Amino acid sequence: MDAMITLSQLHPEFFYLLVFLVSLMVGSFLNVVIYRLPIMMERSWQEEYDSYFADTGEGTNSTHGSKSDSESSSAPFNLVKPDSTCPKCGHTIRAWENIPVISYVLLKGKCASCKTGISPRYPLVELFTAIACTFTAFHFGPTPQALWAVLFTYILIALIFIDLDKMLLPDQLTLPLLWLGLLLSTNSIFVSTTDAIVGAAAGYLSLWSVYWLFKLVTGKEGMGYGDFKLLAALGAYTGWQGLPVIILLSSFVGAVVGIAIMVAQNKGKSLAIPFGPYLAVAGWLTLLYKDTIISTYLELVL
Repeated sequence: MDAMITLSQLHPEFFYLLVFLVSLMVGSFLNVVIYRLPIMMERSWQEEYDSYFADTGEGTNSTHGSKSDSESSSAPFNLVKPDSTCPKCGHTIRAWENIPVISYVLLKGKCASCKTGISPRYPLVELFTAIACTFTAFHFGPTPQALWAVLFTYILIALIFIDLDKMLLPDQLTLPLLWLGLLLSTNSIFVSTTDAIVGAAAGYLSLWSVYWLFKLVTGKEGMGYGDFKLLAALGAYTGWQGLPVIILLSSFVGAVVGIAIMVAQNKGKSLAIPFGPYLAVAGWLTLLYKDTIISTYLELVL
């Protein structure tokens, strides 16, 4: 890694170009993660449920039942298999049809076989990933920090879109993000080990406390445990000093967007809004601009 960083420092323009191109490809993979990981989790939960009731001899009539269903559920389904196909006609996506952004343009946003429209979200996620990660790399420059911050950004992007789609923050992403942040602190990549440990613990406990206070007062659950774990992970990267910034930014933006959605959809206070995307964006901004935000705030207040 040291040799690559040294070479990148001599030719930073190639470093940023490489980050952009690699992030385009990673963005294509993130589309797979965003779509398939929740399905994989749901199937795992269903299998555990069926296995439990099969062992107890209860609920056997409530399973999916048919032989064809059981056979289809046993087929491999993960982040690699089956191959990507058109949901309309089943056409297998060939390699040249899966080039990030470019293939979408060449195919004019349609399936090569049945001409059914392809959601523009796929190339937008790819492009968004490339732009966000290149900006991150440019902020840190050709340094080890930049590479870890880019990986941090990849995981946050996957979490944002999964939470928007499913109101879910998978442990498969939040927990590795947390442990990686703590491990990086041993070399003080972003913050010291003490700041990272305190940040992770305080991040989790702060939202955990809010959750239980809200539940005791209202009898309802105001947020999910995934939010606790995500804030703990963000605390491991930004340290405990970054937590107030993350909480204030995410709460303010979440409140503004939530009120706007409630007014637009006329759904009132019962509308459920995912908090993870606001935490993720606030955490990303804090990782990049924590010192600037804190110093600007103190100047304005004092």
